[in-house]
Amino acid sequence: GPDVTFGMRLAGTAVVTVVAVMPAALALVLVEAQWAPLRRLDRGAAAALHRQALEHPGLVRVLRFFTDVVWDPVTMRLLVAALVGWLLSRRAWRLAAWAAVTAVAGGCAGLLAKNVVERARPHLPDPVAHSPGFSFPSGHAMTATTSCAVLLLVLLPLVPRRRRPVAWALAVVSVLGVGGTRVALGVHWVSDVIGGWFLGLAVVTATALAFEAWRADIGRPLTTPAQGLEPEIADAERPAAGGERTRAL
Repeated sequence: GPDVTFGMRLAGTAVVTVVAVMPAALALVLVEAQWAPLRRLDRGAAAALHRQALEHPGLVRVLRFFTDVVWDPVTMRLLVAALVGWLLSRRAWRLAAWAAVTAVAGGCAGLLAKNVVERARPHLPDPVAHSPGFSFPSGHAMTATTSCAVLLLVLLPLVPRRRRPVAWALAVVSVLGVGGTRVALGVHWVSDVIGGWFLGLAVVTATALAFEAWRADIGRPLTTPAQGLEPEIADAERPAAGGERTRAL
């Protein structure tokens, strides 16, 4: 009956959300507790990468270009904003709302976590880059995670199946790459980046589950990340017999 269905859906959503949040929460607890193995990892990676940065100024310029231009949070948010505008132009209201809410929720969650933890950024001799604000979690890493996830889950149904691995690879390279640039430039610890990744995934998981609940309510089948959040968007973009695009959303 409907009550049993609702109970099962609620329990499943709660379990998945808790599982998604646990890595981010664990990273926060370990950072707050100043866990010795994590501190050694942070300091060792920072020192090794800082030596490489001092020895290779050309590499620093490349890293700064990627972190300040290509993978900058402003760039990522503009891409999501353009996606929301495109969805609105095609009357995909709920998908547009999901993308916007996910981006805003990710930014707010990251800002809240920074002000709760208040972790200082690395202090290195002869720094090659500077960044304001607190350190944990990495805003670049978190924004890249949420933004790439939003772009993938919305646009994947429009990508031919044989090219979808390329889309996934671009997203993974962007998320991993921006994290690497932040640590290599000495403006974040490794644990900051890991925390940003986990917290971004938790936000996307929570909002995606809410979207899946809406799909279930209107009788649409559940989807997997490999299908995208709304596979029907591909049908909406396919020209109809009269030359007009269908409006399945």
